[in-house]
Amino acid sequence: MLLVTGITGHTGRYFLQELIDHKYEDTIRCIVRENSNTTMLENSGLKIEKIVGDLNDKEFVNACMKDANAVMHIFSIRHSLNIVEAAIKNNVPRAILVHTTGIYSKFKAASGEYKIIENKLQDIVKKQQIKITILRPTMIYGDLCDHNISKFIKMVDSLRIFPVINYGNGLIQPVNARDLGKAYYSVLVMSSEKLRQEYILSGVKPITMLDTFKLISNNLGKKTTFISFPLGFGVFLARVLKVITLGKVDYIEKVQRMGEDRCFPHEDAAEDFGYSPISFENGIKMEVKEYLNFQGR
Repeated sequence: MLLVTGITGHTGRYFLQELIDHKYEDTIRCIVRENSNTTMLENSGLKIEKIVGDLNDKEFVNACMKDANAVMHIFSIRHSLNIVEAAIKNNVPRAILVHTTGIYSKFKAASGEYKIIENKLQDIVKKQQIKITILRPTMIYGDLCDHNISKFIKMVDSLRIFPVINYGNGLIQPVNARDLGKAYYSVLVMSSEKLRQEYILSGVKPITMLDTFKLISNNLGKKTTFISFPLGFGVFLARVLKVITLGKVDYIEKVQRMGEDRCFPHEDAAEDFGYSPISFENGIKMEVKEYLNFQGR
């Protein structure tokens, strides 16, 4: 039996579609929240066990692990420790954990919590038989459910004059949620003995923030004027905002990250299970089209 968390979420839905397309035969026990939209699950035609509960509840998670032979944990890195501890207690042989490349950031606000979690995870699995595979997506996009590029689309659509920090030189490497769904499935059906401890799942190639905004503008059919500011000016404004709000609003490290390249290679995934993501040019075209349709345009 396969235990899955986050299957009704953004990338989880694309993983579910892969299970459907490949006619996955084993029972799939899905942990969902009370307000989750489970329509796709119910219409999947698969052997679904739906369990409503809270991943913060260790007893609940432990009970969910009964009879599981694999875990696909998509929901959040913040619940990985509970998931793995319960898997070990129930002698589950393997767990696939979707984490993040954010752990590689030099800024504590972006990586500090993740590093603490993964250090604890390493301590937990020492001398244990469980096989852990960590998947690290880069910035995720693909449809209006994403929390990244969809925001950029709305901003570019609403502003004729668009400010760009660090002259837009910062590199990102967005990955489409559809490609992640395929990668999750590929890892699931591979023998755990053939898998590496972790895989980066990134887009085809890096792209600058400015080129990202320009692609969005072009697909929206907009004539946007981009005004570039040095990184130091953006940091200065963030510091002023922090002072004015008495520390309640602190965007300093978020602005500083605009100068940090967030691009990572995915050669291991390509070599081991044929990972081949779509181009950002094609992916953004689909997402902007969805946005325009939603706007009735």
